[in-house]
Amino acid sequence: MIFRFWSLAGARGRHDLAKLARYTAQVVLGYGQVMPLPALSLIASPTKRLQILELAELAERSGFPALACPTLGNAFGLCASLAHVTHEMRFFTSIQGIYGASASDIGSLASHIAEVSQGRFALGLGVSHEAMVKRLGVTMGPPLSDMKNFVEALHAAERFGGPLPPIYLATLRDQMLNLATEIGQGALWANASFTHSVQQVQKVPADKIAEGFYLANMIPTVIADDKATARAANRATMAVYVRLPNYRNYWKACGYIEEMESIEAAIASGNNKDHSALMSDTWLDDCTLSGSANEVREGLDRWYDIGIQPIAVMSSLSGGQIKAIGELFDIYR
Repeated sequence: MIFRFWSLAGARGRHDLAKLARYTAQVVLGYGQVMPLPALSLIASPTKRLQILELAELAERSGFPALACPTLGNAFGLCASLAHVTHEMRFFTSIQGIYGASASDIGSLASHIAEVSQGRFALGLGVSHEAMVKRLGVTMGPPLSDMKNFVEALHAAERFGGPLPPIYLATLRDQMLNLATEIGQGALWANASFTHSVQQVQKVPADKIAEGFYLANMIPTVIADDKATARAANRATMAVYVRLPNYRNYWKACGYIEEMESIEAAIASGNNKDHSALMSDTWLDDCTLSGSANEVREGLDRWYDIGIQPIAVMSSLSGGQIKAIGELFDIYR
C-alpha cells in the first residue's frame, strides 16, 4: 500500500471544493486505483484509553488525515493526549458542547492543546440537544444566538487563556452553516443526508473555500458483505437520533417527510424505542454507510467529491470500537 500526501492550504475556487481538508492522504489500491482516506471518529473508552492512543498512533502511521473526538469519552482529555502521541495528523473535538462549562475554561483548554500540538488541533463546538442539556441543569436558549454569544466570549477571554485554535461549528441546517461561515473556520455535520449536502455545500461562499474553510461529516459506517445485517446495525445507531426533534426536522427538510412523520406518530402513541421498521433503506443509505469494502470505500469517497471530508464512525458486527476501526484499516491495505 502506498500513501500520497498533498497540502491543500492554497486551494482556490469551486474546482477545489473537493479538496477542503488542509492535509489529506491518498492510498493507491490494487490496479493503480487512487482513493483518499477518511478521517476517523475516536472515543477514549474507559479501561481502553491506552489502546485507543495506540490506535491513534497507528492511524497516523497509516496515513489517515484527521481524528474527530466526540463528547462521549471526554473529548478534551483525548485531544490533550493526542497532542503528545501524534505528530502530524490533525484532530478536533466533534463536538464540545457550549453548555455546562465557561467560555474561559474551554478557551484556555483549547489554546493549551493547540499550542502543545503545534497547531494541529481545532475546537469543534455544538449546542448539543435539549434533552442532553437539561441533564446538566442548564436552560437552553436560541441555538444561533447562544452559539454566537459563546464564540464572542471565547474571543474575549483570549487575552487570559491564550490564542484560540480554528473553531468549527456543529451544523445541520442552513442558518447554523451560515453562522459558521461568519464566525468560524469550519462546519461539522453528523448523520447528514448526502443528497441534501450536495446542495448545502454550494452555499458556502467561494472566498471561504479559498481560505480553507473546513467541512466534514460524521458517518455511521458498518463494513459487511451481508448488507441487510450491516444496515440493521446502522439502524440501531440511528435509533437515538430519530428520537430527537431537531434531527427529525432536519431530515424533513432533506425530503424524508414520510419517514419522520411516521416516527413522530409512533412516539406520540407511546413507542419511544423501536422505530427500525420506519427507517427506509433510502433514508438510511443517504445518511450512513453499510456494505462491502468496495461499497464503503466508494461511499466515503463520494463525500470528498462534493467538498466534505468524511469522518468514519465505525461499528462492527463482531466487536467494539477497536475491532471496527481495524476493519476500516483492512479495506485500505
